[in-house]
Order: sequence, then structure tokens, then C-alpha cells
Amino acid sequence: MTDTATQPVADAAATSTDDEPAYDVPADATAHTCSYCGRPFARESWLALHRGLAHPNELGDEEIEAFRAAHSEEEESLSTFRLQALGALVLLYFGFLMVYALV
Repeated sequence: MTDTATQPVADAAATSTDDEPAYDVPADATAHTCSYCGRPFARESWLALHRGLAHPNELGDEEIEAFRAAHSEEEESLSTFRLQALGALVLLYFGFLMVYALV
């Protein structure tokens, strides 16, 4: 996975075509660039997710493992967020219910 190294954005910026927009990345930022389509990403895990979803037939064994690890991490993060959002909604609902009962 030699192409996952960070590169200066000037090298990673994609040019505008009819199918794909140009990417506006700050000049002082570094980006992980997809070797298949040239799209820049701020994090290596986002690059791994992109490769697994956009270029699944072209991946090597290391890239597949990186995708699986990033996907697992993303699923865990989403599950945690969903539980926190549900808890917040339940608290909000019962808070409004108590206020309504007192008024």
C-alpha cells in the first residue's frame, strides 16, 4: 500500500471533468490519495472505505484487510452514535412529559 502515504495537496488535487468535480483541499493540508481515481481523503481510514466501496474488484489483500478494519471501526462508531441519539431522544421526551405534567 505505497499510495496511502500522505502527499502534499498540490500533488493530490484532482482536475475538473464532466463526470467528477474538482476537489478543493486547503493548500497546507496533506491528503491520502486514491491510486485508482485520484480522489483525496483527509484520513487513511476514509481512503480504505472509499476503495472498498468504489473499487472492490481492483483491491489487493492488504487493501481488502484495511477496508474490513475501517468498515468495522465505522460500524462500531455508528452503533455508539445511534445509542447516544436514542438516549437523548428518550430523555428529551420524558423531560417534555414531566414539564407538561407540571403545567
